[in-house]
Amino acid sequence: MKPICFSNSVRKFISGFILLSLSCSLVAQPFASRNGNVLTLDNGVVKRVINLATEKHGIVSESYALKGSSDEFLSAGSSDFSFKADGVALSGLDDWNLVSVEMVKSENRGDGAVVVLDHPGSKIRITITYLLYPELPIIRKKISFVNTGKKEISLEALDIESLRFKYSGTGTECWVMHDYARQKSLGQFIGNWYDPVVVVHEVSHRRGFVLGNESPGVMKRTTAFLKPDQITTGLTFPDQNFGFRKWLKPGEPWESTWVFTAIYEKSDDPYAVLSGAVSDYVRRHMGTRLSKIETKPVFVYNTWIPFLHNIDEKLIFELADAASECGIEEFVIDDGWQDSYGDWGINKQKFPNGLKPVFDYIKSKGMKPGVWISLGAAESKSNVYKQHPEWAVRKADGSPISLHADFDKMYGWETYSMCMTTGWYDHIKGVIMNLAKEHGLEYIKGDFAVVTGAYTTDKTRSGCYAPNHPLHKDRNESMLEMYRRTWQLFDDLHEEIPGLFIDCTFETMGALQLIDLDMCKHAEGNWLSNFGEKAPLGSMRVRQMSWWRSPVIPSTALVIGNQQFDDPDFELSLMSLAGSLPIVLGDPRLLSKEQRARMKTWADWLRNMQTRHDFMSFRQDLHGYGEPAEGNWDGYQRINSETKSGGIVGIFRQGSAENQRKVTVQYLNPELFYEVRKAPSGELVMVTTGRDLAEKGFVVSFNKSYDGSIFEIIMKK
Repeated sequence: MKPICFSNSVRKFISGFILLSLSCSLVAQPFASRNGNVLTLDNGVVKRVINLATEKHGIVSESYALKGSSDEFLSAGSSDFSFKADGVALSGLDDWNLVSVEMVKSENRGDGAVVVLDHPGSKIRITITYLLYPELPIIRKKISFVNTGKKEISLEALDIESLRFKYSGTGTECWVMHDYARQKSLGQFIGNWYDPVVVVHEVSHRRGFVLGNESPGVMKRTTAFLKPDQITTGLTFPDQNFGFRKWLKPGEPWESTWVFTAIYEKSDDPYAVLSGAVSDYVRRHMGTRLSKIETKPVFVYNTWIPFLHNIDEKLIFELADAASECGIEEFVIDDGWQDSYGDWGINKQKFPNGLKPVFDYIKSKGMKPGVWISLGAAESKSNVYKQHPEWAVRKADGSPISLHADFDKMYGWETYSMCMTTGWYDHIKGVIMNLAKEHGLEYIKGDFAVVTGAYTTDKTRSGCYAPNHPLHKDRNESMLEMYRRTWQLFDDLHEEIPGLFIDCTFETMGALQLIDLDMCKHAEGNWLSNFGEKAPLGSMRVRQMSWWRSPVIPSTALVIGNQQFDDPDFELSLMSLAGSLPIVLGDPRLLSKEQRARMKTWADWLRNMQTRHDFMSFRQDLHGYGEPAEGNWDGYQRINSETKSGGIVGIFRQGSAENQRKVTVQYLNPELFYEVRKAPSGELVMVTTGRDLAEKGFVVSFNKSYDGSIFEIIMKK
């Protein structure tokens, strides 16, 4: 038969049509499928096989593996989940009746399955949701419960994910990487609030499990090897200081928090999966607030240091003038503007004309105005406390308590915490809404404890014992609900005020320097700590905190105070802060015109970098450098790993005996050429390929023992 010949244009059309058809079929291919009692989760990267409702059990995860690999990650008998209902332990290994399996799609490109099971003996129906995401070895999971009986049921000891890791040896082959994956331990492990992500890395086999926990604050619990091979993620157990409990009335539904797992292999570097797949998941699919805002701030000012409560209209006008000359984008008025904690009226002695003209003036200078506010504190003298004492958080003896601290001892005024599950929620929402709609507020720093205090080891100083507050029956049930109501407050405020930037402090989170993934879904930032030491010590502490949290937390959410404008070496601190969210305190009026102009140059450079590279959405460890420490060099890189356009690199000498080091840069296109330019001048350092930057790098020299530089890496046109 004579072959058919096509013109070039026709061949291109046919090829394009075939590719488009293949692409469409791949996009349309669901990530979950069912064959009888076998559910398969498969996105082409990772595959998990789950047996449903056999004669011996309700649901068991039998296989978890990377596609194209012969390595199996699960031992036989992974129970998939476990919890206690009225004190009776239940898991996937028990006798559950399969009700239904449905393939689903979710927001942020999630795709998976929903499995519904009934437990006839305990009168509980559970709905398990599994989600996968394009090109990532990650499976996300949650469980919903319904009380199908006629009497109230208590839920406790919830492991949302419970698997058995098939590893070699006796456990000494596995690092358990915890405390934001920056610490390593061996053997049995119980994680806490500092463990939004734990990595179990099997050293000899060069592979591991990532255990992600999206539960809020002090409610997280992640474990490894409490039983042979077992790894779990879920909520706190009743024997812990902040034990979770949920009371379910007949017919009442309740939904757990999310968790996720990831697997990886052929790597001696567990941080590669954190900088890669986990970072991609958090940025693209988890639904963080930072991923939703178009314009991220790159230079923020706060008045707390050195002015504390001693602020007034005249001072703010003067500070706004100086701050705007420095290129500040967001101007936050800290504590001292209000007439009382609780009522949050404006102190007319300090601000006789109210805050609106102050905010208008800040805006006229090109900055967004913000204020500090306590989300849950009310002074006993405030009108709201006098009118609604029943809204107060209660101790076991029924008396009101301040979860945060003893204000009467610290400041001389009596203050209590108000429970977010009461009418206080609407009150504080109304206060913030009024500040936004009537005065033009665009940024809030939400402070002080709403669930538990960050400065106490007294577990009774947590939760609410009131028996008559909505949404909780007892103290153990109150804590998760108080977090969730705080998150709902943030969501409501964002709905009403789309441009509002919310800074939720570690004090609100409930533990020192605490931030987690759940918070990042509802607030843009978190004031992590207060480092008041001058450079170079203060600068190093900023970099240490940023390094410590950034493997698993979006670095732009890290709001780290209190470096000050008027520090003679502040520029070193600013370069350090560029690895997280650049925020500055101090008195900008003390800067000369030349110093203000220099700060404006830096501010313009940071904004240009954000415009070119969106560097504030990324951060990776700088290859070959570890935790910032005295006597060493350290650094960071914030390269756009999606567009490969480039980004910024920071490098620092912290008292090291070496006066020069080589810097390599990862996540660039190896075939393209890039320019390396010194900030903020733009001075050209070199032009080379992405491959050479990754393999050979460039040399940085410092004559001073304490110094630093930032460089732009930009794709050559």
